[in-house]
Amino acid sequence: MRRLEDGRSILDDIRNQTKSLRANLGSDDRDKLDEYLASVRELEQRMVNAESWAKTPKLKVNVEPPKDIASAADLIGRTRLLFDLTHLALQTDSTRLITIMLAGSTFAPPIEGVSLGHHDLSHHGKDPNKLAQLKIVEVETMKTVRDLLAKLKESHEDGVSLLDRTTVFLGSNLGDGSSHSTQNLPVFLAGGGFKHGQYLPFDPKNPPPLCNLYVSMLQCLGIETDRFGTSTGTLTGLELSRG
Repeated sequence: MRRLEDGRSILDDIRNQTKSLRANLGSDDRDKLDEYLASVRELEQRMVNAESWAKTPKLKVNVEPPKDIASAADLIGRTRLLFDLTHLALQTDSTRLITIMLAGSTFAPPIEGVSLGHHDLSHHGKDPNKLAQLKIVEVETMKTVRDLLAKLKESHEDGVSLLDRTTVFLGSNLGDGSSHSTQNLPVFLAGGGFKHGQYLPFDPKNPPPLCNLYVSMLQCLGIETDRFGTSTGTLTGLELSRG
C-alpha cells in the first residue's frame, strides 16, 4: 500500500515543469510528450485499481501451511505441492495469473517401476524399457493435473466453479525429448469457458502455429487482439462453451 501511495499523483508534482517544457517544443515533440503523459496517467489508474484490489477482503481457508519437499527426486510430490499452492492462490484470489515450469530431474523418482531419472528417460532413444518407465512418470504427472482440475471444479466463486473461471494450459517445449524436436507439441487445455472433451489432431506436416491457441485464449479473456507472435488466426476447432 505504501508503494501505491508513493507512486500516486506524480503528474501533479511536475505540472508546472511540464507546462514550461511543452511551450518550447515543436509539434512532433509535443505529441510525444502528450503520449508519454497519457501512459503515466494510465499507469496511475492501474495503480488505483490495484489499491482497490489490495483492500478487498480475501477468502479465508482452513488449510495447514504447506511443507516443502526437500528431495529433488520426488518429482510427483513437488509437482503436487506446486499445484496445491496454485489452487490456494486462486481460491483466495491472491493472484489471477500463475506460471509453473515443471522441470525434470536427473534423480530416479520414488515411483514403483521407475529406476531412472526423468531427464534420462526423456532422452529414451526409442529404448522400450525407458519408454515404459517414461510412461509411468508422465501418467503420474497427469494425475496431479487431474487432481488440480478437480479441486478447481469443487471450489466456487459467486456461484461459478473456479475451473470455469480459470484457463489451465499445459504444454511442453519439445514434441520429442529424445530428438529435441519442437514439431507437433503436445498441448492440454482445460477450463476457461471453452468447449472441452475433445481431441484436436492436426496435419503433422502442416500444423497450425501454437500461437493460434494463444490468440483464442486471449480473446476468451476479453483481450481484443487477432494476432500473437506467429499466429495466423484462432485455433481451428476450439470453441467457446455455451453453458
